[in-house]
Amino acid sequence: MADTLSEMQGCDLLARLFKARGYSIARNQQFREYGVEFHIDGWDPKARVGFEFLTSEDEDHVDLSLEEYKTLSAAQRRGELALFIIDEVEPLSAEDLALEAHEFLDEVADAARARLARAARGGRGAKKATKKKVATKKPAVAKGKKNAAAKKAVKKKAAVATKKPATKKKPVKKSRGRR
Repeated sequence: MADTLSEMQGCDLLARLFKARGYSIARNQQFREYGVEFHIDGWDPKARVGFEFLTSEDEDHVDLSLEEYKTLSAAQRRGELALFIIDEVEPLSAEDLALEAHEFLDEVADAARARLARAARGGRGAKKATKKKVATKKPAVAKGKKNAAAKKAVKKKAAVATKKPATKKKPVKKSRGRR
């Protein structure tokens, strides 16, 4: 296992890879968000992208608990940040770490392109505007249908109204007639 990386070697490699992809990585920063606080090995606060190499060497498993990890994972699923977290439990060679880091960075880039494409199409604002337009058109269409439906309903109510009192009066009359 001579090709297994130490935390320092892994973090140096990751910092180079992230910087090569255009990220401004600050090393060994205090991370305080979402109720989670730990020393992150590399972080670009503007891009909200970073990495953490978990090792017992630096007591990282104590510094970042499982619950905190889950909290950060949830934020990542919502697209609020992107963290590449590596655990020493599965030793990696420099080649394996680089491969996994490139896959992670490709996913981050794909997600960023998708957000830009949505924004170019109008994003949320366009959806709201479309909904408003549809909402203003629907009442006019619904009004005509509603009037026709209302006329039918009035006819049905009138027919039912004449039938219901007749059926109600009969039992009442019968009981009065027996007295």
